[in-house]
Amino acid sequence: MTTLIDDARPPRLTYGALFLRFLKFGLMAFGGPVAQIGMIRRELVDEERWISSAGFNRLLAVMQVLPGPEAHELCVHLGVRAKGRLGGLLAGLGFMLPGFVLMLAVAAAYVAFAPSRDLLAGAFLGVQIAVLALIARAVQRIGGHILEDRALWALALAAGAASLAGVSFWISLAAGAVLYPLVRARRWAFVALVALAVVALAVGLRLAAGPGGGVVAGVGAMAAPGAVVLFWTGLKAGLLTFGGAYTAIPYVRADTVGRGWIADDVFLDGVAFAGVLPAPLVIFCTFAGYVAGGWAGAVAITAGVFLPAFAFSMIFYERLEKLVETPRLHDVLTGVAAAAVGVIGATALQLAWATARRTPGEPVAVACGLAIFALALTVATRWKSPFNAPLVLLAAGLVGYVAF
Repeated sequence: MTTLIDDARPPRLTYGALFLRFLKFGLMAFGGPVAQIGMIRRELVDEERWISSAGFNRLLAVMQVLPGPEAHELCVHLGVRAKGRLGGLLAGLGFMLPGFVLMLAVAAAYVAFAPSRDLLAGAFLGVQIAVLALIARAVQRIGGHILEDRALWALALAAGAASLAGVSFWISLAAGAVLYPLVRARRWAFVALVALAVVALAVGLRLAAGPGGGVVAGVGAMAAPGAVVLFWTGLKAGLLTFGGAYTAIPYVRADTVGRGWIADDVFLDGVAFAGVLPAPLVIFCTFAGYVAGGWAGAVAITAGVFLPAFAFSMIFYERLEKLVETPRLHDVLTGVAAAAVGVIGATALQLAWATARRTPGEPVAVACGLAIFALALTVATRWKSPFNAPLVLLAAGLVGYVAF
C-alpha cells in the first residue's frame, strides 16, 4: 500500500524557522478550514514541495476521517515530516497560537466590559441569529458528505430526536459506532437487539434524571468549574469533532451552557468571534473556557481540544493511513459521524429556540430576525469566499443594532 511518505521533502529548517513558518500560517488563517487548507496546499505543496500533491491528497483524506480540525492536524503532520516530533509540536503551536492569543484578548474584553454590553444588545442579537444560519449551513454541508445511505440518515435522525428528548450525546454516538458496522455486515438480529438496548438505556437514564434533566438542565446549579473539568470538556470535544469544528458545538454546549457556567447567548457570541479570527473555528472553546473559568479555564479547555490533533500525527505518523483504511474502523467512525450530524442538528434547533425567546416579539423585530437568518444562510451557501463568515457577521451586527 502507498504510504504518506514520498520523494518530495521539506527544506532544511531550524526549529525556530519552522515555528515562524507555521506562525505565519496562523496569522493568515482566516476563512475557515477550506481557506486554511488551500493556503497550506498552495505554499507547501505547489510552491515549496514539502510533500507531493498525491501525498497531500491522501493525507487530507485521512485527516478528514479523524476527529479534530483538519488544517491544524495537517500542520502538525507536516512539522513532523520536516523536523520530527518536536517539529510537529512547534508547527501545531505556531498555527494555533495567534488565534488563541486573540481569542483570550477578546474573551477578557468581553467579560471586562460586560456591564456595557446592553448598549450593543441589538448588535449581538443580530450576530447570534447569523451564527445560527452558519451552523445550519454547516449541518447541511457536513451531512452532505457523511449521510451517504439510508442507514446513516436513520442514525442521524434518531440521534437528533434523542438529543431533543434530552438523551446524552454519548449514548447517540456510541449507538452509531456499534449499529452502523452491524448494518453494513447485515447482522439484523444484532441490530435489533442493540437498538432495543440503546432505547432502554436512554429511557432509563432519562427517567432517572427526572423533570428538567435534559441537555440544558441544571442551569445555575453548579459552581464555576476548575481547570481539570474544563480540560475534560475540551478533550471530549477534540476526540468527537467529526466532519468539522461545528460538530464540537453540542459537546461544549452540553458541558458549559448545560451546567449553568455560561448562557446560550454568550456561547453564541464566542462562536461568532471564532468565525472572524485567524484560527480554527474550534477556538470558540477558548472563549467558553475563559468566561466559565478565567485564564486557567481558557488554557485548560484549549489544551484538551487540541491534544488529539497533536497526538494523532505525533504518535502514529506513518500508521495513520493504514489505520483509517481499516474497513471496520472506518464503519465505526462513519457511524459516529452520522450520529454527530443529528446531535448538532438538534443543538442548532435548541439554540434557535433560545435565541427566538430573546428576540423582541414585535412583528417588525421578528421579521428582521427572519430576514437576517435567511440572508446569512443564502450568503453562506452561495458566496464562496474565505471572508464570507466575517462579513456576514459584521453585516448582521449592524442590522441588529438598528433593528433591535
